Amino acid sequence: MQTTERPIGIFDSGIGGLSVVKEVQRVLPAERLVYFGDTARLPYGTKSKETVVRFSREIVRFLLQFRVKAIVVACHTASSFSLAALQREFDLPIVGVVHPGAEEALRTTRTGRIGILGTRSTIQSGSYQREIKRLNPRTKIFSQSCPLFVPLVEEGHLMDAIAYQVAEKYLRPLKRLHVDTVLLGCTHYPLLKRVIHDVLGEGVRLVDSSHETAEHLKRLLEKDRLVSLNGHPSRRCQFYVSDEPNRFSKVGSVLLRGRIHSVKKVSL
Repeated sequence: MQTTERPIGIFDSGIGGLSVVKEVQRVLPAERLVYFGDTARLPYGTKSKETVVRFSREIVRFLLQFRVKAIVVACHTASSFSLAALQREFDLPIVGVVHPGAEEALRTTRTGRIGILGTRSTIQSGSYQREIKRLNPRTKIFSQSCPLFVPLVEEGHLMDAIAYQVAEKYLRPLKRLHVDTVLLGCTHYPLLKRVIHDVLGEGVRLVDSSHETAEHLKRLLEKDRLVSLNGHPSRRCQFYVSDEPNRFSKVGSVLLRGRIHSVKKVSL
């Protein structure tokens, strides 16, 4: 198989990385994808850096079995903790979600007051704060960890009263700080975008790094001449999880707006 026709690997702690899959399918419709969701060990946002790095290494080794030509770390916690180590240790393009999201937040803000929503680990790592400040030191950044958002998404509570109640609790401080842009610093959070938007109000713009990550991947593949030339059918993706394939298929089908026909459970 020619290198250009090898698949792209994408992984996340669970189902949230499907927001990246959706965008990659849109901007690179000819590519084949292999997705792994670590549903047995989520959430990553409550785990130590050492544990997340170990999990990430294991997943990359699993994806390499498919002779992938590039890997997307579609998890903000894993991007924050393990991206640099993975890029040093493995000889293929590996991209994360932090830098593309930071760039888009700075393009979006009008007042320079940016809120960051993320898991506890992502917020404590300071990865988004450092990257935004590196790109524009004058930016005012306000962070809020939202540890219950990932379980809400994984259990399918996307727009019900529970989701609104939890969002109100987490987002109240950001409303008082008058941010005009909020970065969704976890790939699960776009599934709660409607709820977050309703709670924050019309004057706040939401930034989903999934699209920018897909565009960044496209530019990288074009630069390295790795873009598929044979035009595989759009939506061609293999799905693997470490637990609960039926639940993954049910919720994932809602996100991708199409039936996920086959999800295989594997042990790393």
